[in-house]
Amino acid sequence: HGIGQLKRDELIATAPPMAIDLMRRVKAAFDPAGIMNPGKVI
Repeated sequence: HGIGQLKRDELIATAPPMAIDLMRRVKAAFDPAGIMNPGKVI
């Protein structure tokens, strides 16, 4: 479950870069082709 499009920028601005990187890596592990919810944080 993601955080929603309205809070995406706030999350990116306030969360530690390592946390954002981890979220992106988890998403990439489940969706290596990037076809599920493209352009979203999670």
